Amino acid sequence: MSATIRIAIASIFVGALVLGIKTLAWWLTGSVALLADALESTVNVATAIAALIAIRIAARPADASHPYGHHKAEFFSAVLEGVMIIVAALLILHEAYAGFLAPRAMDLPVEGLLVNGAATVINTFWAWVLVRRGRAARSPALVADGKHLFTDVITSAGVALGILLAIVTGWWLLDPLMAALVAVNILWSGFHLVRQSLSGLMDEAVSEDTLAKVRDIISREAGGAVEAHDLRTRHAGQATFIDFHLVVPGETTVFDAHEICDRVEAALKEAVEGAKITIHVEPEHKQKHSGIVVLD
Repeated sequence: MSATIRIAIASIFVGALVLGIKTLAWWLTGSVALLADALESTVNVATAIAALIAIRIAARPADASHPYGHHKAEFFSAVLEGVMIIVAALLILHEAYAGFLAPRAMDLPVEGLLVNGAATVINTFWAWVLVRRGRAARSPALVADGKHLFTDVITSAGVALGILLAIVTGWWLLDPLMAALVAVNILWSGFHLVRQSLSGLMDEAVSEDTLAKVRDIISREAGGAVEAHDLRTRHAGQATFIDFHLVVPGETTVFDAHEICDRVEAALKEAVEGAKITIHVEPEHKQKHSGIVVLD
């Protein structure tokens, strides 16, 4: 079992633990904002399960039906998480509206805040773990899950602030008001996550920094060739696909052309984790004079 899958499984248990703690906090207080916070945490459990499924699918090797692999499964998971974040925000807005219509004093607000605070500490730590490990493993599903948890942390902090102000002022409308404000922030987070994931599904190119690194490696390592053109990149989950045309002199043997390609591939794979490289070798008359000039 890979480390990525182990982390995804752990996320399910952490999410269930935090949900139980937040539900207890709501039960102690009857707070609309704490109920909204608990509702948001139910999404954490569902998205952790979705992330695990996506990671397991993405780890499958290429087959006859999916010759390029299953890497994009993680983007589908991230889109689902974004949609579920938006749904959670709408549920929170619904509860906040009900609270505006019938504001009420909370039972045991201090105790509820302490219990909810424990859940927030757990979420903060685990969100950091997910984002850090997800970036190291180049797993969009884990990174998305971690960012989602950070929105939960923001939710909890906003809820705690609203409840504290309500306790001090006695203005219990602050409880649903803070829940509504946090819901708007969660809506924006969900929209941003969906937009990023859709970019991956649409075969968005790698970042400018990575592209510059790829061009430099090709220029430096393709000695014996003339130029490289039609460079294309895209990323899907943990894989980065790089393909280009490499022009070699007409007198270059198949063996020598293969050696050049091997050298370039090795350098790219060392610099770009998860690189999947396709090189089309072409004769000199195919030169376009508009690509990467190889440095001899």
